[in-house]
Amino acid sequence: MSILKRKVHIFPVKWGLLPYIITAIVLGIACGMIFPVWLARIFITFNDLFGQFLGFAVPLIILGLIAPGISELGREAGKMLLATVVLAYGFTLFAGFFAYGSATLIYPHILHPVGSLAVFEAPQELAAYFTLKIAPMFDVITALALAFVLGLGMAFTDSPTLKKVMFEFREIIHKVISKVIIPLLPIYIFGIFMGMTISGQVVAVLEVFAKIIVLLFILTVVMLLIQFLIASTFVKKNPLKMLRTMLPAYFTALGTSSSAATIPVTYKQVQKLGVREGVAGFTVPLCANIHMSGSTIKITACALAILLMTGAQVDFLQFAGFICMLGISIVAGPGVPGGAIMAALGVLQKMLGFNEQMLGLMIALYIAMDSFGTACNVTGDGAIAVIIDKLYPEKK
Repeated sequence: MSILKRKVHIFPVKWGLLPYIITAIVLGIACGMIFPVWLARIFITFNDLFGQFLGFAVPLIILGLIAPGISELGREAGKMLLATVVLAYGFTLFAGFFAYGSATLIYPHILHPVGSLAVFEAPQELAAYFTLKIAPMFDVITALALAFVLGLGMAFTDSPTLKKVMFEFREIIHKVISKVIIPLLPIYIFGIFMGMTISGQVVAVLEVFAKIIVLLFILTVVMLLIQFLIASTFVKKNPLKMLRTMLPAYFTALGTSSSAATIPVTYKQVQKLGVREGVAGFTVPLCANIHMSGSTIKITACALAILLMTGAQVDFLQFAGFICMLGISIVAGPGVPGGAIMAALGVLQKMLGFNEQMLGLMIALYIAMDSFGTACNVTGDGAIAVIIDKLYPEKK
């Protein structure tokens, strides 16, 4: 099974990332009310440097995660693999467009545009003490194209030398994410919310956070109902009963925020749905890495919210392209908390024009709802397994 979804503990106290993010937000707001300008500028300087490093790292993250991931999918063969990949990607795309349509209808009633990208910038008196430009080795689109070429090339040629290099490069990227980027994220988010407090925008942002979290929980539940309704048409079973059978996997994922940690429970519950052991053993580990309906709902809806708050305009065709590319990119989500959003940063930056502050808010929003998305992903794997089991019956 792929290592992409490994649970990695990176903090000295095993809180998980979410409590650190929440603590950073609270402290950022509190300190924004009392910090003198000279002290606040230290954190603004850190954010500027961290943002530069993040921009440098994003293309490398894309290359180091997507290329090996594609090559690993290519090791399997047969129609069942193709059908599972197509179905998982189809559900992921549907989730993205479902989130886009729902958010487009609902957001005008619950969110109000702030009107300018400048609200996420530090006030003029909080300019960084110094800045350091770190140019990326190549842009995001080049990284994606190179990752696809190398990944498909390794899948078809089975080149052991190139695979060894790329898999070792992926391990380096895992270390960069788990030992550098993730541990520094709370400080980065602290600086963002400190700056927003000083600029007077924090109340509006927190109000948006609360509304989005409630909405996205509802959307993930509706998405699961749709998936099991579709699956029920193949096996003529009650979709609510099937969904109830998968609840142990849902709550396990809710507690662990890890697809990998939930695989044994998902595997057991999928067999209770009547799926053959061999099909369950094939589809569950594979879908744990490639089926990202819940993650796509979160990223799509959060991106729309931030665009609305900043007054940016993105047309449907542009967002449709973003969703299609997102469904591919987040398959490579690394085995660290918030892996999908890390893999999506480049797409957000290139296709939707997100700057460093907007990316920071995306990360904070995503991590705040990480468990809901993972639970939606793994529970929906049961629907995919049921459909695949019906499409490819056991030969007598």
